[in-house]
Amino acid sequence: MSTPSRSLVVTPGPVARVTLNRPDVRNAFNEEVIAELTQAFLQLGADPEVRAIILAGEGPAFCAGADLNWMRRMADYSREQNLADAEQLAEMLRVLYACPKPTVARVQGDVYAGGVGLVAACDIAISVDTAGYCLSEARLGLIPATISPYVIRAMGARAAHRYFLTAERFSAAEALRIGFVHEVVSAEQLDTRVNEVVMQLVNAGPQAVRLCKQLVQDVAGRDIDAALIRSTVESIADVRVSPEGREGIQSFLQKRKPHWLQG
Repeated sequence: MSTPSRSLVVTPGPVARVTLNRPDVRNAFNEEVIAELTQAFLQLGADPEVRAIILAGEGPAFCAGADLNWMRRMADYSREQNLADAEQLAEMLRVLYACPKPTVARVQGDVYAGGVGLVAACDIAISVDTAGYCLSEARLGLIPATISPYVIRAMGARAAHRYFLTAERFSAAEALRIGFVHEVVSAEQLDTRVNEVVMQLVNAGPQAVRLCKQLVQDVAGRDIDAALIRSTVESIADVRVSPEGREGIQSFLQKRKPHWLQG
């Protein structure tokens, strides 16, 4: 059963769905949307029934970044008010990025500014081929600071140098080329492909998926030194003796489905 609000629709279940629901403003976000997104991903991340989460948008655009009315209010903020405001956005992105459940961005339309941060914070991004992307902040005399940790990880520093500085629009094909999204498909194929990827997530061990996500975040960018090697050795040893790890190995050897796929 869906839980609607003015700006967000959360559909719980083994494959949960969080839908930006402000098509009239191209799903731009403000304080309300940021708070609701934060709460939604905290709740779904803690729900043992949830195996994967799809982040979607209603209407022609996925997310156009900051709401214009919100920007008008920010224009008069003091530095202290801007700090508090930016901290809320930063916390929302952190919660999404650190969510223990795998997240899939279903990008059905254009993605601008802060919306690029939403896509970057998801584990997997599948885009319609007609979507356009733009880190537009520099055109306004601003910088994409709060979203930068996630965007730079997603597209790499070299691409970020170009698209942060020029604020130019780039295509879904270019987003795929630079590694920002994982797949580009037609509008007719989008839901089918998203569902296929989600089923791969659901078929894997839930503990393993959570730990794989954490593994990538822990290992990416670190020096391959004795401490990192020791950490990975301990991680695989711990997983092998865990109930899920033992069940996965036994089910494979016995040529049967693991318990998480039974029933």
